[in-house]
Amino acid sequence: MELTRRAVALGGAGLLASAAFSPANALESPLIDPVEAADDFWLAVEAYIYGYPLVTTEMTRRVITNVEKPEGSKGPMGHIIKLREYPNASFKDVTAPNADTLYTTAFIDVAKEPWVLSIPDMKDRYFLFPMLDGWTTVFQVPGKRTTGDGAQSYAITGPGWQGDIPDGVTEYKSPTSIVWILGRIYCDGTPEDYKAVHELQDQCKLVPLSAYGKDWTPPPAKVDPSIDMKTAVRDQVNRMDAIEYFSLLSELMKTNPPTAADADTVAKFAQIGIVPGQDFDKSKLNAAFIKRIPEIAFHRIMLHFKFSDGDVKDINGWGYTTGAGIYGTNYLQRALITAIGLGANRPQDAVYPTSLKSKEGILARAYNGANNYVLTFPKGHLPPVRGFWSITMYNDKYFFVDNPINRYSISARQNLKVNPDGSTDIYIQHESPGADKEANWLPAPKEKFVLMMRLYWPDDSPPSILDGSWVIPPVRKA
Repeated sequence: MELTRRAVALGGAGLLASAAFSPANALESPLIDPVEAADDFWLAVEAYIYGYPLVTTEMTRRVITNVEKPEGSKGPMGHIIKLREYPNASFKDVTAPNADTLYTTAFIDVAKEPWVLSIPDMKDRYFLFPMLDGWTTVFQVPGKRTTGDGAQSYAITGPGWQGDIPDGVTEYKSPTSIVWILGRIYCDGTPEDYKAVHELQDQCKLVPLSAYGKDWTPPPAKVDPSIDMKTAVRDQVNRMDAIEYFSLLSELMKTNPPTAADADTVAKFAQIGIVPGQDFDKSKLNAAFIKRIPEIAFHRIMLHFKFSDGDVKDINGWGYTTGAGIYGTNYLQRALITAIGLGANRPQDAVYPTSLKSKEGILARAYNGANNYVLTFPKGHLPPVRGFWSITMYNDKYFFVDNPINRYSISARQNLKVNPDGSTDIYIQHESPGADKEANWLPAPKEKFVLMMRLYWPDDSPPSILDGSWVIPPVRKA
């Protein structure tokens, strides 16, 4: 990542535009002059951006696993967490959750021993079980697209592990000791389909390699009362000062090492006290920077959403990327996806177009529930996918919005009504558009909101969002 002083200086207007993602008072004090500030400041900003995914993953792991036994969206390390119904507006564990699949997830630590994940025959149902390392890279993704829907088993091994794998089990090597298995199984949300998916979830098994083939029950965990279980993870990360943040990052890098491709970048961080395998040396960080580094760095991350040099396309008011899941050395892109869509898939599995504003001629205004909007798909122009598509409503913090019909996303499963000319309208507004149009209604809050489209297993033949031959229609005021 090339983080220049000019890049940050040019972001003045963009920083203000992205202030919704930052602490409320982040811009009340004067910005440090990007020309006058010391080189160490900008190096620390770069290090913050570099480490944002690892720190966020760890804080997410702490919150999700800090329970005695699986309950709801949480479960101890090594336990399978089976989300039995769609999340609601109270769900704050992960930004931009979905309401199209039932999560079947787990956090595991493969530092000492591999773990074996067994998936049952999914019987032609769409599913995927992406495996994320500590840096949020999707290093493997078994699922209908990649490995088919038959029964399958995988041994997830840690960095440097060597040993024998049982017959019939495929080895997947993780680059880090932290592994997040973020399985998703499609469900239409009806009681009958919930039951069918629950049966599949109950057949998923996760055991340490030493217990594979044996009768094994995961032990209960001990709850740590010092962990904040109420504040959203992103807010917990963003409120850390630089010393707290870099201390945690350095500790995590002892068992979640940088990749070989990161070597040159990480070597520079020694100048400010960050050396892989060692504790953070806070004496090398200027005390005057402690509060400002996180503020400026997070603003820079969010600025990437608007000024991305191609990483994020902007078409008809929809911003999206085909650069998720695997990031290489594009640390800024990796941090952005962590901030607004933690757990994102590879583009071959899912693309997530996001819209913050409606286009009104040459102007673009933030969505607001005081207005009514409509998205019209022309005849034959519904999203081209081999899995499924949906449009999800979020507030400006990327969390679900409470509404009277408990609908957080809209898709073909709502039996959308088609217009006489073959087009399909999606009504995006706070009040119901009327009983005859309610099937096509995506409820909005009274305040600002954000829209996210999900295209799972997008068609790779034209028309396709992957090559730009399918274009998303704009959202307009009704």
